[in-house]
Amino acid sequence: MKKVGYFLFSLVFATGLDSLKATTVIPPTFDELVAQAEVIFQGVATDVTSQWVGEGAQRHIVTYVTFKVEETLKGNPGQSYAIRMLGGTVDGETMGVSDAPKFKIGDKDILFVQNNGSQFIPLVGIMHGRFHVKRDQAGQEIVTNNEEEPVKNVARLGRAEETEPSANEANLTAADFKAAVKSKVQAPQ
Repeated sequence: MKKVGYFLFSLVFATGLDSLKATTVIPPTFDELVAQAEVIFQGVATDVTSQWVGEGAQRHIVTYVTFKVEETLKGNPGQSYAIRMLGGTVDGETMGVSDAPKFKIGDKDILFVQNNGSQFIPLVGIMHGRFHVKRDQAGQEIVTNNEEEPVKNVARLGRAEETEPSANEANLTAADFKAAVKSKVQAPQ
């Protein structure tokens, strides 16, 4: 499998991507996630397709991830919504973006989407704009971050390490997480 290094990939595309301004991603707070997202929804990935686009020096791979929308929290994603991300694998050739989320069919996620189609990864804060919906040992749906760590409190998202949750703090359910998003969306700005 031929791999194109991230450094070379970044160098080639950095001049053409206005939204790529830094190499470090500062985790957004919950308020920033909600405010910056144009669309927020819970959905299940139904298709993941990568293809070559562009010509010459601008030729690159993009991946389209299509979701069946289960619940809309902000914006109007419709019944089905596809995000376009830079990178993927086509015919054994792989182009990748460091820290970009990897999706597979059947993934159930809550996504915070911004600039879909024009940003190299159209999620607020790249990997920080994706929250997995999983079942815990008791069968309850909980929310985990991109590192698969359960979210305990939305107020701690994007905050410094000194705000670690206490050992007895419960995992946040998907229903409670979505209620917090809806409440923030409806709050006066």
